[in-house]
Amino acid sequence: MKVLILGDIFGRPGRKIVAQYLPELVDKYQPELVVANGENAAGGFGLTRKVAEELFASGIHVLTSGNHIWDQKEMYTYIDQEPRILRPGNYPPAVPGASVFIHHTRDYVVAVLNLIGRVFMGDYDCPFRTADAMLAELPDDVTHVIVDFHGEATSEKIALARYLDGRISALVGTHTHVATADEQILPKGTAYITDLGMCGPVDGILGVAPEAVINKFLTQLPHRFSVAKGATCLTGVVITLQEDGTAESISRVKI
Repeated sequence: MKVLILGDIFGRPGRKIVAQYLPELVDKYQPELVVANGENAAGGFGLTRKVAEELFASGIHVLTSGNHIWDQKEMYTYIDQEPRILRPGNYPPAVPGASVFIHHTRDYVVAVLNLIGRVFMGDYDCPFRTADAMLAELPDDVTHVIVDFHGEATSEKIALARYLDGRISALVGTHTHVATADEQILPKGTAYITDLGMCGPVDGILGVAPEAVINKFLTQLPHRFSVAKGATCLTGVVITLQEDGTAESISRVKI
């Protein structure tokens, strides 16, 4: 079974390149599950119902998220109505939304889990202990587990992947918008990459128009960020999963 996972979709340029090339990628790889991080899909900040529906219509099965999932206020209520949108499981218990999506293929049952890091990110619950609890609560018929770990620190991402190695099928990192070149199969069979990168503008700074970001560094004053213009890219991975729940291969995708 193949799974296609796309990096953070940033604004309209990211949505446009996904809509343009996802059918081609699906035709090429024949994935049974398509996952993408959608927390920056609405103007670079958050997600809306309209944007989510647009992404689902393009062929994405489930959208993961992270620290920007609440940027658009409608998500406070909409996320409870749409099980295909996940928020990190280590937010406090009273936060709305689900953190696990169960996807049924012809032969397998795949659980997609969402977690967020704590290093340089925020005061969230422990992602390691939360992962333990989430795995313990999965239905008995789940055959494969995919984790989106939304975090800043490379060390934290690698540590969680090593901690879960052999208990999950794959852990992919999101958040930095910079694709890493460390895709690998860990010793006990878990596929891993530190960051999937981004679907969005390459002529900006992590998708943002560069002038405002540079001025903020120069002055330390707040500046209004906007989505960059110009060339765009699409990055992610294709993972081949085996019948026993482990990964056979992981390969980067870049357009």
